[in-house]
Amino acid sequence: MLNYIWFGLIFISVVVGTITGRIDLVTEAAISMSKTAVEIAIGLIGIMALWLGIMKIAEESGLIKIIAKIIKPITIRLFPDVPVDHPAMGSIVLNMAANMLGLGNAATPLGLKAMKELQELNEQKDTATDAMCTFLAINTSSVQIILPATVVGLMGASSSEIFITTIFATSMSTIAAIFSVKFLSKMDRFKIRQEDK
Repeated sequence: MLNYIWFGLIFISVVVGTITGRIDLVTEAAISMSKTAVEIAIGLIGIMALWLGIMKIAEESGLIKIIAKIIKPITIRLFPDVPVDHPAMGSIVLNMAANMLGLGNAATPLGLKAMKELQELNEQKDTATDAMCTFLAINTSSVQIILPATVVGLMGASSSEIFITTIFATSMSTIAAIFSVKFLSKMDRFKIRQEDK
């Protein structure tokens, strides 16, 4: 689907550029932005390698397990439909821990694994469960205790200026996400869907 959207945007740009007689500007912008994209990607390689390495060290040293133990009582209450000893719970906890450390890229595989394991518990395969919706909402809002590696890489020393606001904003977004998903799950419209299962 995303490929169709990108193709549509490029196609519309070329058509509008041709009609308005500014196709040279479209070509120039495409080349310029491609160069910028490569510069940003190469600039972030070092930062991402550093933080992914730290994440691996944290995992091997047991720091992730300590964070997981701290988060586990919360996740049990947030996901009452998921058995405590199910592998999905472990993946959810590890995903949340990685997000808290600001390692979104490292958290992505864990998030995909958690969704796959939650789908195994799903009796109606074409409908998301409450646990899946809650996990998606929390994962999207993602509390950040440590600034994301990409922000540090792009802003450098000035990233310390947004430290408190980042923690506040991500905490509020997570609270709003949890409140929203729990509120919507209690609405009659969604209860009917659950009863249909």
